[in-house]
Amino acid sequence: MTIRLSRTGLAADGQGPLAAFVTFVDTVLRGVGQVMLQNNSYAGLLFLAGVFYNSPLFGSAVLLGAATSTATARLLAAEPAQLRAGLFGFNGALVAVALMYFLQPGVLTWAVVIFAAAASSVLMAAMLTLMKVWKAPVLTAPFVFTTLCVFLATARFGRLQSTDQLPTAGLPHAVTVEGVVTGSTVVEGLLSGVAQVFFQASPITGGLFLAGLLVSSRQAGAAALAGSLIGLMVAWGMGAAEPAIRAGAFGFNAALTAIALASVFFRPGVATLAYAVLGAVAATVAYAALSAALAPLGMPALTLPFVVVVWVFVLAAPAFSRLQRVAED
Repeated sequence: MTIRLSRTGLAADGQGPLAAFVTFVDTVLRGVGQVMLQNNSYAGLLFLAGVFYNSPLFGSAVLLGAATSTATARLLAAEPAQLRAGLFGFNGALVAVALMYFLQPGVLTWAVVIFAAAASSVLMAAMLTLMKVWKAPVLTAPFVFTTLCVFLATARFGRLQSTDQLPTAGLPHAVTVEGVVTGSTVVEGLLSGVAQVFFQASPITGGLFLAGLLVSSRQAGAAALAGSLIGLMVAWGMGAAEPAIRAGAFGFNAALTAIALASVFFRPGVATLAYAVLGAVAATVAYAALSAALAPLGMPALTLPFVVVVWVFVLAAPAFSRLQRVAED
């Protein structure tokens, strides 16, 4: 057996337990990379390093979630190409880190993490079948639906306690402009906007994520940075609170949307660039709107704004002749 480094990750030539293990590890890392739409295990490794740098607890959750959802799909014999590309790993990774972020850690919480990550693979398979009809990507929808389901269930399960990170249930209220946005706010918010994809408010983590994106695709790295900046500037211009801007709360959905529209689903071009900018602005507004809409339930918006906006923009694209889907090449 030979283990070699390919352009996008590890490759094991041959058969046997060691080859299977190397392939599984590479697939798990690709799953982490697919959180930002990158089929690249080097990117996944840098993403994982960024999360571990900020929090070993959250890093462990990401690794466990990606491994569990990948192993579940493998056990159930998912389509090999989709499995190998990490498409059954990223929702599990996000489910796991979200549950550990919003729920008090404990043995029961870890057990729920394993169950929810496994369940996300089943939901992913169902949505892959469903969305094929519209030729639309599934994205992080299984993560969003699985995680919100668990959060809602905590209202009836007394042994699952939420942290103070979950919104306080109640009717949304208008906010006033809070704090003064400075240069440090912009720098920290720009990088943290990328880091918040994994619920990490850390500029250094955001920098590691950007490094991972650049290793996989310079276009994706540039799109993520531009998307985070767009989200920050829109939030600033609309009068969002300075602490939320600094933490990158308004940047991560815009960053994901920019990556998807500018570097994944459409061929490069002026029209694609304009479409991606419009999508990033829409994702920022959608984040504010969905956060307010979910506030009465005490639920976070997660990456739902990204999912909804990209679905709308992908489904609208056939009506615009200057936009060409990559899959249509």
